[in-house]
Amino acid sequence: MKLSTIKEILPTLNNVEFQLADGTCVPEHFHVTEIGQITKHFIDCGGVIRTEKTVNFQLWDAGDYEHRLKPTKLLNIIKLSEEKLCIEDAEIEVEYQNKTIGKFDLDFDGERFILKNKQTACLASDTCGIPAEKQKVQLSELNSTCCTPN
Repeated sequence: MKLSTIKEILPTLNNVEFQLADGTCVPEHFHVTEIGQITKHFIDCGGVIRTEKTVNFQLWDAGDYEHRLKPTKLLNIIKLSEEKLCIEDAEIEVEYQNKTIGKFDLDFDGERFILKNKQTACLASDTCGIPAEKQKVQLSELNSTCCTPN
């Protein structure tokens, strides 16, 4: 989800809720402790130099159980970060500590924001020598009449 998308969604909500992909909800008394832009400048295994920019939200579960972050407050924090830090309209990455600090992509299911698990991947698969993944077929899905003796 891009920053512009969350800015469109927030005014339509009464509450800001986050949920992990496994269905576990982030406690409703969470804080957004940081919003920033992260620039990653790197070289992939194929030798290509790349730059990625993400907007980073950090969620924190504090002990103040009465705290509730309202959509207008989060929208104001976003606007302030855009103004003061010149943040671009990039994909949002959310940091949230469960057992360790996790980084998540962000989605919206119509009611709450979903912290989607991120996956690693080879960015240079064409030069890296990793074979293309073959299509998997379950034998039970094949029609038993497709392999007649004729």
